[in-house]
Amino acid sequence: MWQHLAVSTEGVSTETATRRVASLALPALVVLAAEPLYVLVDTAVVGHLRGTALASLAVGGSVLSFAAWLGNVLAYGTTGRAARRFGAGDRSAAVAEGVQASWLALSAGLIIAIGAQIVAGPLTRTLAGPHAGVAHGAETWLRIAALGAPGLLLATAGNGWMRGVQDTRRPLRYVLGANMLSAALCPILVYPVGLGLKGSAIANVTAQTVVGTLFVIALVRERIPLRPHPALIRSQLLVGRDLLIRGAAFQACFVSATAVASRFGPTALSAHAIALQLWLFCSLAMDAVAIAAQSLIGAALGGHRVDEARALARRIVVIGFGCGVIFAVLILAGAHALPRWFSSDPGVYAQAAIVWPWFVAMQPIGGVVFAIDGILIGAGDLAFLRNLTVAAAVFGFLPSIWLALALHLGLGGIWFGLTLFVVIRLVGSLLRLRNDKWAAA
Repeated sequence: MWQHLAVSTEGVSTETATRRVASLALPALVVLAAEPLYVLVDTAVVGHLRGTALASLAVGGSVLSFAAWLGNVLAYGTTGRAARRFGAGDRSAAVAEGVQASWLALSAGLIIAIGAQIVAGPLTRTLAGPHAGVAHGAETWLRIAALGAPGLLLATAGNGWMRGVQDTRRPLRYVLGANMLSAALCPILVYPVGLGLKGSAIANVTAQTVVGTLFVIALVRERIPLRPHPALIRSQLLVGRDLLIRGAAFQACFVSATAVASRFGPTALSAHAIALQLWLFCSLAMDAVAIAAQSLIGAALGGHRVDEARALARRIVVIGFGCGVIFAVLILAGAHALPRWFSSDPGVYAQAAIVWPWFVAMQPIGGVVFAIDGILIGAGDLAFLRNLTVAAAVFGFLPSIWLALALHLGLGGIWFGLTLFVVIRLVGSLLRLRNDKWAAA
């Protein structure tokens, strides 16, 4: 099937498929890039504070990434379900998926916000290891920043159903506006106001609350019933189960990486935080292709246009690879400049140089993996994605990273493990896509 990439199927030529992917991926790219770009701004602002502030942000941010992960689970599950209903011609049913996802998001966000007040201390002390100053700063930041979890999750649920109905304009306005507000507030609160690390957390909460409110208003304006629908919520939970387990594997990897990096000292942890945030930024930016894939593949299969879905899938893989190559070139060109945006410590630069070759090599691989992830999520092939991700984490990343700790391999060992995690997923997802079982999932 892969040797005929330019063949038209069901009237979908290569050029048409590319335009359709771009029409959804480009606005999604801006939305996806807005949050990690703000995090990079936040990292740069905090990185110039004295002491261990950047290391504290790395620890606190790794814990709060649980909320972002849960939001992505909601968004991805909602996009696939909404896209299928939209493809079948029932827009109201597609939006109804967003209503129920928003109830789930609000409930989960409140639990996270309250739970963080209870467990922030023990969690940050565990991740920071023997560095008491890092743990104290991380605990303070986390307690404040967690208050934005309800807004963050409501926003991701809103993104999910809007992507499903191929509405790309409103999410673009909402997310950009909120993050521009927060990016302006962060340096003001951190420096002139003098709140330091607390100012960073307050800026986070402000952006997340504003954007969550905007997505709720959008649902109200759809003029469909807003009450909870238990049967539909249960269906979403069943779909979300596989994504939740898959996401747990990701979180185990990222949290373990932070924990191991902290054992190599604050300088290594700071360099790891810079590289990891840049990597997450690139990954989420390339995930724009995956979001387009979820929407287009879900709509095609919802309308029983299987050949069209296959033609789109072939083109999406090529686009994903191309995006990965572009990012690799840009990151390689910025090897000396990028770390200096976030820290003035020469020791951090030296540690970042260890990570950079792995960082560059992962981009083309990741571009293909993220594209196929979107295809399989849109097709509802979630059980396969769950099993593959868990296998890559359990048999690839986790043994590698704890071996890196035992053998004192430093950041090079940690990032080798991350690369292995992505490579295993690449091999498994390509094999799945070749046998066409995904189209019948």
